[in-house]
Amino acid sequence: MEMGARFTNKAKLGFVALLNYVGGAYIYIRREYAVRIRIINKSWRTANNKAADFMDTEAEGEEGEAKEGEGDEAKEEGAQEKQQGGAAKASNTETARASGEAQNKNNMNMKVPTTFNEMFMFNGAVMGFGQSTWMNIILDQFDNIVMNVANSYRLQEECDVCSLVMAKYRGTINLGE
Repeated sequence: MEMGARFTNKAKLGFVALLNYVGGAYIYIRREYAVRIRIINKSWRTANNKAADFMDTEAEGEEGEAKEGEGDEAKEEGAQEKQQGGAAKASNTETARASGEAQNKNNMNMKVPTTFNEMFMFNGAVMGFGQSTWMNIILDQFDNIVMNVANSYRLQEECDVCSLVMAKYRGTINLGE
């Protein structure tokens, strides 16, 4: 050791206490922020319907396997169900009109945003920023930024990529929007 005899017991205890404190802080931060990062990732998947898409794909695969084994009887039953469903829908429509409920065709065609990207674009259009094409650059990069929030080096790379793409943009960027 370089300190030799000058590295007393008191210095050793102080150094151990310092390392203990730093190590404890590191463990605390890692534990606390791991929970927050999981929440961010889970919320992001929910906002983008990533988990729902995965579950829908699995459910469709299972239904397809079940129907393959049923044969012609299943096809006939399915056709009957469609006919009955169509008749019931027409009956419900007639009942609604007969009871005086207003039918608005615009409401039938309106699509409610279900993902973060759709909501981002919807809000931009409502606020009058629908023509700001540079916002699409941010939107395209945002998924990569959020999904890599746990890895600080990768997060920095994704932010750098976003800034490079914005630097190459040839239009006007108004960050106040």
